[in-house]
Parts: sequence; C-alpha cells; structure tokens
Amino acid sequence: MRVPLPERLREHAQGYNGSVVEPRHASTIIVVRDGAQGVEAYLMRRQTSMAFAAGMYVFPGGGMHPTDVTDDVPWAGPSPAEWGARLGCDESMARGLVVAAVRETFEETGVLLAGPDASTVLSDTSGADLQAARATLEAGELGFGELLRSHGLVLRSDLVGAWAHWITPSFEPRRYDTRFFVAALPEGQRVGEMSREADHASWIPLREVLDRVEAGEAAMMPPTVVACREVAGHTASTILGAAAERTIRTIEPRLIEVDGELFLETDLGDPA
Repeated sequence: MRVPLPERLREHAQGYNGSVVEPRHASTIIVVRDGAQGVEAYLMRRQTSMAFAAGMYVFPGGGMHPTDVTDDVPWAGPSPAEWGARLGCDESMARGLVVAAVRETFEETGVLLAGPDASTVLSDTSGADLQAARATLEAGELGFGELLRSHGLVLRSDLVGAWAHWITPSFEPRRYDTRFFVAALPEGQRVGEMSREADHASWIPLREVLDRVEAGEAAMMPPTVVACREVAGHTASTILGAAAERTIRTIEPRLIEVDGELFLETDLGDPA
C-alpha cells in the first residue's frame, strides 16, 4: 500500500537527519458493537494540541507503563505466556501489553474488560465508585491491579483478541511500537465521560467513517484506516474468532520519494 505523506508529517520528513528514536511500546483496542448500519467502533478525535496524532480519529489506547508489567494484576483467561507466543514477545512484555490495553480502555472510555471471575464480566461500570477510581487511575494515583483487587475483579484476557502490530516510521520524532487488539463491548456496559485527550468521541459505523476519511471529512493515520477496513467485515460476535485466525506481522511504513513526491509505503500482504 502506498499513500501520500500526510501534511502533518511533511516537515519531519523533509528535515530528517537519519537519527532514529527508540519507539515506546503501546497498546490500542478497537472496541466494537453491532449497529443498524453494521459494526461500529468507538473512536476519539485527539485534541489539536496533542504532540502525537493531533486532530486524528483514534481508538482508545496509549503507552505501556512500567507498572503494567510489574504490578500484581488479577488475571483470568489465556496466560501471559500464551499471549507472548501470540504476540511474538516474552511473557513479561505480553503481560504489560495486555494490561495496558485493558487499562487504557477503562481510563479513556469507562469500558472495563473484567469481571468477578473467569466466566463473568461486569455489566455496569457507571457507578460512582468505579468512575471515581477511573479518574484516580488516569491521574496516576492508583495502580490498575489495586483497582481490580479493591473491587474483587480479575482482568479477562479472553475478552481481548490480537489484531495487528504497527511501528511508527523511523523519520518521526515521536515513535510507538503498537499492538492493536479487538474486543466487543460487554453487554450492559456503556461508554462514560470522554477522555481529556479528545475533543470529540462517539460510536461510528466503520463503513461510514471510512467514507468520511476518503472524502477528506475526517483524518486518520494509515494503521487506523487499515484496521477499520479489516474490522468492518465482522460483527461483535465474530470479531474475537476472526482475531484468533490472524497472523500478526510487524508493519513499519517506509518513506519513499516518487517523481519528487513523498509517500508512505507499507507491505501489508495477507493478514489472515
């Protein structure tokens, strides 16, 4: 796939001196539900003041914290070792990536992929106690493991599916090594107050948002566009099964020049 270099990246590319910043590990989750116009995902438009992906529509997610690896997070479902095999990394890293995905989703949306045990999931996270804990967690004053333990909950790793692995191009000054996950909105849960990092957020039919991106009415980074196209063919009930069948490859777009014009080129291959 070859796309014109977005205008926001042009200055970075033209001033690139060959130095490469080490990417930060990150996780993002495509949370879906079924709607009248097909599958919908929860998308947030980042504040224009943000240093990374300003003004872009993104899925919930963010950088992995050291405590995502070291904290004692109650866990149910596939083990960190199994996740390591799935993600192509060691057990410790896999644990941190899954914890980061679930934690960031709760911080940014109020959706919590957890339950009292391995076979149940919370049906409502709108209570004052959990919403207060969400704000404390986002402020960095509470660990995710502590939050779960204090409410008698376990992280349900079986509610999450691995979808893709993208690394920010080498010429960008702020880079992320991001694992994309998928999850269906748990029955009964609903999105809470919008994250402070966003100026707009809503459930959007994926085919609609792709049309808006094509028409220039919405902005997305290439990994988000690709993920929307891939997920649009599924439903909330089939998304985890589809994730289990995917081969996760590392994708890092390359900067190329064709007839004086700059492009990002990506070898997507066959994701299945």
